[in-house]
Amino acid sequence: MTQTIRPVTADDIPRLIELLMLDAKERHAQDGILWKMADDAPAQIKKALTFALTAEQQPFQQFWHVAEDGGRIMGVIHAMMLPVPPIYAGSFGAPGLILPDSFIATNARSGTLESLLTVAEEALHEAGARIKLASYVAGEVWRSAFEVSGYEPLTLYLSRSDLGDHGTPAGVRQATEADIPGIVARSAENRQVLFDIDPFWEIHPEADPRFSAWMTRSLTLRDRDMMVQGESEDLQGYIIAQPASRLHFPPAHDITGTGVIDDYYHPELANPSALDRGCEASKSLLRAAEMAFANRGIGAAFVVCPAGWTSKVELLESAGYETAMVWSIKR
Repeated sequence: MTQTIRPVTADDIPRLIELLMLDAKERHAQDGILWKMADDAPAQIKKALTFALTAEQQPFQQFWHVAEDGGRIMGVIHAMMLPVPPIYAGSFGAPGLILPDSFIATNARSGTLESLLTVAEEALHEAGARIKLASYVAGEVWRSAFEVSGYEPLTLYLSRSDLGDHGTPAGVRQATEADIPGIVARSAENRQVLFDIDPFWEIHPEADPRFSAWMTRSLTLRDRDMMVQGESEDLQGYIIAQPASRLHFPPAHDITGTGVIDDYYHPELANPSALDRGCEASKSLLRAAEMAFANRGIGAAFVVCPAGWTSKVELLESAGYETAMVWSIKR
């Protein structure tokens, strides 16, 4: 009997809840703190699927496809068009992203994953994606499939769950409005390192004023901690500890106990190949962010780090972090 790859319909939701619950439980088994299950996980999956399939106003274009074999759905893949952050030029246009809430049943026929991946990539291509990204939780099945298809690691998401055990380091303080120019200046250095690692992070001409405006607004948000080292006129480094978002966590997971660190830089990290300036100040910033999370009752930290930033990866691993999720790129 022929296997069919087709778009998801509302009638598929009950079976998809079954598959996506199995998918979520696999992540939970890897790290029960980072991938904590929501108390009402099936209801959250149903809500997300219903919105994706029926809502007229969508925040982004997304695609769901299933593999149907003998009238039974054996796999699902989820993809979306990813908006370009305002500090990046995005001359390649919005990339397509294959999301981690994609799952293949253990008894699916050989080639099911590859067939779903091909169809998802075709949908993204037709939507205008010149670059494709794929995200997966650390593991062999999806990593191998993406690697064979031509994807290469772009961004690592490293996690640690024993937060606050080092206490609050000296020399790190909460940011103020007077620190914004220094944060923007250090962010410009950070952006240049990113671009040097991979032109995917092409810098927008208006990156500085856009980032400044966002940092100024962020100071008013009470759900995050913005911390810096040094005096305002000679700021050495900065780190922002903020709540997790749904972009990285499928709806079956409770993200209230997870924090994300994305904006994080110190000149010690300026050489992406080696920590040739030491790492004590950078590690102090990291520990301060962890303490801020712990003070908020957050149990797991998720740090975003380019795969090619070897020195930063080394710092994070020496601080007890392990890769929990990978975003890969196919040009």
